[in-house]
Amino acid sequence: MRVVIAEDLFLLRDGLVRMLEAHGFEVAAAVESGPELTRALAESRPDVAVVDVRLPPSHTDEGLQCALAARRARPGLPVLVLSQHVEQLYARELLADGRGGVGYLLKDRVFDVEEFTGAIRRVAAGGTAMDPQVISQLLTRRGRDGPVAGLTPRELQVLELMAEGRSNTAIAAQLVVTERAVAKHTSNIFAKLGLEVSEDDNRRVLAVLAYLDHGRS
Repeated sequence: MRVVIAEDLFLLRDGLVRMLEAHGFEVAAAVESGPELTRALAESRPDVAVVDVRLPPSHTDEGLQCALAARRARPGLPVLVLSQHVEQLYARELLADGRGGVGYLLKDRVFDVEEFTGAIRRVAAGGTAMDPQVISQLLTRRGRDGPVAGLTPRELQVLELMAEGRSNTAIAAQLVVTERAVAKHTSNIFAKLGLEVSEDDNRRVLAVLAYLDHGRS
């Protein structure tokens, strides 16, 4: 799997290269600025891009905007964005086209190698990988009233893991329950939230995230 990395901090960029190569990824390019990222994505045509939100020269959201521009030029280009802090606006921008193949994680997640490489593979396969803190904030806001408040504690656990982009199999392993039990919980969740039931992991993630983000201030 070919990866382009965009990170302006040399030590982190070098660490990401070494980590990914050690786990079977091919790093097609590792760059430190927005213009370099744009060129690398156009020339290397990677399977997935791992991009820091803030890149030179602006040090604002240049990395994200370059990635979004690349997705417009190549619809569905898988992009996993890394950020120092949770910004729900970044997550919304990534999810806006409804295509999937996107992820938004805090940089701290890279230190959990299995989780991080799993997120990259999930995004590259067209899935979604959202940081638990983003989901937690959306749930907290949405849970004050409305259908979310009617979910059981176990259904909330399943909803959170589902919104992160995990499959029924992964959720079952995480909660140490059967896949049949998870399927029942997901059906209940969709019914209570008034969402169409879907067996497609990515469609259901996007549906849940759209619901949780509805009515934002």
